[in-house]
Amino acid sequence: MSSIPEAAQVLVDFEPTKRFFVGIDSDGCAMDAMDIKHLECFTPNTIKHWGLQPVSTLARETALFVNLGSITRGLNRWVALKQVLDLLRDRAEVAERGFAVPEAVELQEFLDAPGYPLSDKGIAAYAVDHPSAVIDQAIRWGNGVNETIAWMVHGCGPFPGVREAFEAMQADVDCMTVSATPVEALTREWGEHGLADFMKVVAGQEMGSKAQHVEYAAKGKYADDHILLIGDAPGDRDAAKKEGVLYYPIIPGAEKESWRRFTAEALPKFLAGTYAGDYQRGLIAEFDSHLPGEVPWPTLSGSRRVRMPHVK
Repeated sequence: MSSIPEAAQVLVDFEPTKRFFVGIDSDGCAMDAMDIKHLECFTPNTIKHWGLQPVSTLARETALFVNLGSITRGLNRWVALKQVLDLLRDRAEVAERGFAVPEAVELQEFLDAPGYPLSDKGIAAYAVDHPSAVIDQAIRWGNGVNETIAWMVHGCGPFPGVREAFEAMQADVDCMTVSATPVEALTREWGEHGLADFMKVVAGQEMGSKAQHVEYAAKGKYADDHILLIGDAPGDRDAAKKEGVLYYPIIPGAEKESWRRFTAEALPKFLAGTYAGDYQRGLIAEFDSHLPGEVPWPTLSGSRRVRMPHVK
């Protein structure tokens, strides 16, 4: 097992109480809070803290494409920030305005540096060891996002069908929140709606990546075909694949239907051992068709293909 964040010890120590395990993503998957966070919290802070006011309309479009409307949906916030800046810098309309988007090279160095989790605490520790104005700027951005979320995001509950799905799993499944959101926000948001009571553990960004959450809490403790990750982003799909476990997609824009299908159809197949194979492949193919892999605007590079960033 890889070196683990201190906060993740609770996952390593977790002992199964059932034969099956399901990890559930939060924003945009179980909780209807992803849109408000990116529209009202992440994107305005990106424009403010990175000086993008002269191209604010283009910056907003780019940020929402990266975080909500493409194959990079659901990326870790620090990885997504670099992706937004890189795609914005390659936009022909930005160049036409004579605006220079920050390259934030030092941010990429943090993303690539071993031993520093992609979390608020991870970048703070990196800043101590590698002082940089850009990293300080990124920390101010992250703090701004957190502060805005704390006062803006309230009362955003689960999608229709989520509570019923959680109730249906209780007899046979150990459930755990698996998210890139900070634990403080997860605990507050899931607790506000009584959903934390269904979870054995609430795992957030301080405990590692989603793949690491599954690795620490479930791998080797359950049979691989008894482990399922539910998510709404390609990164969730890839995390499940990396760990050799099953994946159930919540389709953006069809969350209610996805959750109802899970309870009525997918969960019984999962418990019966008939989920893997053609059934899962069909669900993933349907999911993949909803998220584009090319930007819809002219680029300086001539390429519209979206690069899926490496996440350490």
